Amino acid sequence: MTLLISVFAAIIATIVWYKNAPKDTWKVGTLALMYWGASLMWMVDAIFEYAELKEEFFQPAAADMLNDAFLGMTVVALGLIIWLVVLLVKDPKGVLRAKLLAKKN
Repeated sequence: MTLLISVFAAIIATIVWYKNAPKDTWKVGTLALMYWGASLMWMVDAIFEYAELKEEFFQPAAADMLNDAFLGMTVVALGLIIWLVVLLVKDPKGVLRAKLLAKKN
């Protein structure tokens, strides 16, 4: 479930990045790369879990699926938080810089 959620987030972020590719003022490329990295991590985890569980891998308990879904949503939310911090630090439109300079005057 974590792999599925992170792959969907990566695909959506990549589509948004590709639509705005030349300018990328929102730094969506950074978000897409974070989600693709998380997807790769969950893919490796799934491979090792399959190697350990074999057929049982395809019959997870409902509680395990719910826990994995919460973990996947947490990873997506954490990626969004990190992306927002990067966006605020980079300040591509200069909004924060203008607000800070306006308060000093």
